[in-house]
Amino acid sequence: QVQLVESGGGLVQAGGSLGLSCAASGNIFSSNTLDWYRQTPGKQRELVATITNGGVANYADSVKGRFTISRDNARNTVSLLLNSLKPEDTAVYYCHLHQRQGPGYPYKDYWGQGTQVTVSS
Repeated sequence: QVQLVESGGGLVQAGGSLGLSCAASGNIFSSNTLDWYRQTPGKQRELVATITNGGVANYADSVKGRFTISRDNARNTVSLLLNSLKPEDTAVYYCHLHQRQGPGYPYKDYWGQGTQVTVSS
């Protein structure tokens, strides 16, 4: 089994910053990607940022230049630093693990419980 636990959500004013963390435990394999998604009621879940095991990061256009994703492979953690926050960043943020055991095995997806980020105007 795999467990993902997010922390760090809260209320912040527009223009402020917030840091989110996610701790992964269980059977974590070397071939994996850790991601942050977000979802607002009535909207489809959106990929915010992704980072490979090798540290290659990609961002949604809406957050590029404002958010920073990082990971610590030794500790199986992934973080997201949210800068210059806007009210439209308000959402539940989810940690996501995409991995497979090795060649010939299917990829599987795991999700955290989510943490609420609210940005006031």
